[in-house]
Amino acid sequence: MTASPGFPDLPPLKDVIKRFGLGAKKSLGQHFLLDLNLCAKIAAAAGGISGRTVIEIGPGPGGLTRALLDAGAGRVVAVERDKRCVKALGELAAAYPGRLEIIEGDALEMDCAAMGPAPRKIVANLPYNIATPLLIGWLKQAQKFESLTLMFQKEVADRLTAEPATKAYGRLTVISRWRCRTRIAFNIDRRAFTPPPKVASSVVNLTPRPSPLAAADWKALETVTAAAFGQRRKMLRGSLKALNGDGEKLCRDAGIEPTLRAENLSVEQFCALARNLI
Repeated sequence: MTASPGFPDLPPLKDVIKRFGLGAKKSLGQHFLLDLNLCAKIAAAAGGISGRTVIEIGPGPGGLTRALLDAGAGRVVAVERDKRCVKALGELAAAYPGRLEIIEGDALEMDCAAMGPAPRKIVANLPYNIATPLLIGWLKQAQKFESLTLMFQKEVADRLTAEPATKAYGRLTVISRWRCRTRIAFNIDRRAFTPPPKVASSVVNLTPRPSPLAAADWKALETVTAAAFGQRRKMLRGSLKALNGDGEKLCRDAGIEPTLRAENLSVEQFCALARNLI
């Protein structure tokens, strides 16, 4: 077999897909990235991974997995639901003895922070159909990760990094920026994937803050943002009325003008509302 550039003794990913019958499954949100140069770019975007525990979700045929191992990850833990891919990844584990652990199962049901010692990072081309719930779960324990370098649909990436008073600014923006510093590392054209998704993708860096941007209870912040952005065209005094019967008082107690709309508030102001809700 012909080895892929930069990965001695490993067959091209297209050969792996053919031998193991790895046609992408829509039900699993699979879109495989076969360009090893792009995989290496994602690994590099994660910053220094030498000696780190690197957790990957949905490795598929293992393109990004190869890149992470080649970049010097101390140990890669790959979580994969697809039995076909688990079998294919076994060959990769044999090529990097003791450095790749493959866990078969649903990442939504697992505690990624328990998969290896700190410092730990998550680096993944996330299955689109579970990307947001996975992220929310990780944000709840963000301090346990050194960083998260994740690929999303570009629309989701824009929401993660949006500024107030923009169309993309919303609940996901507030929660993610409350716990992390966020930035888009680079975009990837839809044609780079097999099969191509309907939209472009973006790789996002999330670096957990030492402490949340402002004091707030998680559930209270979720409640306030859900109400505010659920009726984002309304003034806050109207959209928050259902929370305590007096949206105007809730705003004034938090030092916020009740005639503003959700998209006008900073993360810190949403935290003030959450503190006054309790």
